[in-house]
Amino acid sequence: MDYAWVDEAWHQCLEKTLRNTKRIGSGFPHASQKGVFDLTEPSWWTSGFWPGMLWQLYAESGNEVLKALAEVCEVKLDEVLDAYVRLDHDIGFMWTLTSVANYKLTGSESSRIRSLKAANYLAARFNLKGQYIRAWNPWREGERNEGQAIIDCCMNMPLLFWASRTSGDPRYAHIAEAHLDTVLKHFIRADGSVYHIVDFDPQTGDRLEGLGGQGYAPESAWSRGTAWALYGLTLAYHHTGKDDYFQAAKRVANFFLSRLPEDHVPAWDFRAPEELRNLRDTSAGSCAASGLLLLADKSGNGDAEVYRMGAVRILKSLYENYGAWDISEEEGLLLSGTSNYPQGTNIDVPLIYGDFFFVEGLARLKNCGPFYWE
Repeated sequence: MDYAWVDEAWHQCLEKTLRNTKRIGSGFPHASQKGVFDLTEPSWWTSGFWPGMLWQLYAESGNEVLKALAEVCEVKLDEVLDAYVRLDHDIGFMWTLTSVANYKLTGSESSRIRSLKAANYLAARFNLKGQYIRAWNPWREGERNEGQAIIDCCMNMPLLFWASRTSGDPRYAHIAEAHLDTVLKHFIRADGSVYHIVDFDPQTGDRLEGLGGQGYAPESAWSRGTAWALYGLTLAYHHTGKDDYFQAAKRVANFFLSRLPEDHVPAWDFRAPEELRNLRDTSAGSCAASGLLLLADKSGNGDAEVYRMGAVRILKSLYENYGAWDISEEEGLLLSGTSNYPQGTNIDVPLIYGDFFFVEGLARLKNCGPFYWE
């Protein structure tokens, strides 16, 4: 296969991101509306993806503008870390792509300390009885969600593995493995599809039910949740060498690849009614592709080729069929992301995490890390 398109795509991402820095600066974009990214509060769960993308592009290009803005974003997140009350399970998304990234690239001591603080807060959300990391906080009066865990949290576990490796204290990794073992037991179905949310009794730890969350229904197959599991379990295997995680990652990957349409970009939910399946989620595709490339690196020859070529087909289709390279009035890199269909929010728009994982996937194809989850 001709890979010239990878360098073309990388150049397009770099050039468009540099143009976007003139307006976005050190803000925190989430979803593009009418061509312009909304800028969220630093406490929003997506706040790590823009600086994470800046770091990923800086690592290859050496462009100091990207580095400087990523560092300002990281400092802005101090208010969230120190205020405490807005912190939830997405601590890993936020500080892995900012402070851990900075520490890996520059050796910054202040970034190392921020990352360790964040890891402590994440570890503190562990429910001992249920062996899970609690997802959200009660954002509205009377809301009770202390028993809920979500599949997205697989991607937050690398922060805990990093903290154990960096500090020499195994407790963080113990918590990460306990949570991931619960994912294997209660989230991953036999066919490789996943639940978005599982509700536990927070007092006894007993599993109560699986919930649909951002998917179509409790027993459907939300594609971005599938991607979180695919990538997160592959990273779990990377950090632990535990075969159970490896086998589960392959089962999820096989399910994901087997459900892709002709253009290799997933529907927002693989089991949504047929009339809704034309609605795509490019963010699920880009996240899964980056995970598939890591899974290929961990697999034997036969499986490795299946996963690598699956990732290549997804990324190439995203570039050729969903890229906004020729739309000067669009800040997003990838069109057709679906954030939360059941709530009717940010549907068929560019999403910053879709853009991040697309850049990361290209970086994997170009062998130009580092990759901050690892």
